[in-house]
Amino acid sequence: MEEKQVSVEQMVKLIYGAIDDKLGTDISIIKISEVSSLCDYFVIATASSQRQVKAVVDSVEDALSEIGIEPRGKEGLDTKQWVLLDYMDVIVHVFDEENRAFYNLEKLWKDAPSIDIEEL
Repeated sequence: MEEKQVSVEQMVKLIYGAIDDKLGTDISIIKISEVSSLCDYFVIATASSQRQVKAVVDSVEDALSEIGIEPRGKEGLDTKQWVLLDYMDVIVHVFDEENRAFYNLEKLWKDAPSIDIEEL
């Protein structure tokens, strides 16, 4: 499928919606571009089980694939405890509850502003 032109903010909204659709919780958007050249945004979410982690990840991939955007990289699919999807401008982190609390990316990247989905 041909990639449609979408802004990074539109990508984040699609990702957020895909996560929310599969009942992912505690969805955080962090504007990493303010403190790092790694990417523009992190989208971080929690899933209640390994099965739900997979469902959330599949939902994100499907939503972006529909507009022709595929991840540059994927990590963690084997354990489904922390899955990372790298879309270059946006990196998606889907955690199970235990690993979300342990890694606490929001604290690690506390210098980057959190963005409310309504601000995009």
